[in-house]
Amino acid sequence: MELFIIRHARAAERSRGGDADRPLIDKGHRQAALIGNFLRESKMLPDLVLTSPLRRARETAEGICLAGGLPGPVIQTWLGSGLFPEEAMKELVAFKEFKRIAVVGHEPDLSAWVEWLLSVETGRMEMKKASLVGLRVNPPTRAAEMMFLIPVKALGK
Repeated sequence: MELFIIRHARAAERSRGGDADRPLIDKGHRQAALIGNFLRESKMLPDLVLTSPLRRARETAEGICLAGGLPGPVIQTWLGSGLFPEEAMKELVAFKEFKRIAVVGHEPDLSAWVEWLLSVETGRMEMKKASLVGLRVNPPTRAAEMMFLIPVKALGK
């Protein structure tokens, strides 16, 4: 399976209202559209987009789907903050019939997941907002092959 791991796009700063309901700012909406357009134009659209239930991730996934001409994302609670790589791979087993899946989530969980999959020393990677990592994986096994790492800045303005 090809697994695209995407960190949510730029969101509003934290406020007293809490972290879970932070919306994307205008720049974040543009970043999500850039990712969706890139995937469409590169003929790498995922068969399925999974997202964290937190608002900033949901809005990122929705923007990617809209720009890519995809059905809306599927919310998965396991993609919320506090993701454990081993558990994430077990969860992906339920989606093995799909050739290509995109997941939208949060830091530091996503970097830790990629590091774990690639057997890279912890702390060697940081996914910037709206970054896209492409991996070949075989859930639930740990081994992965990196296909690409693309920061949103490389996709345009």
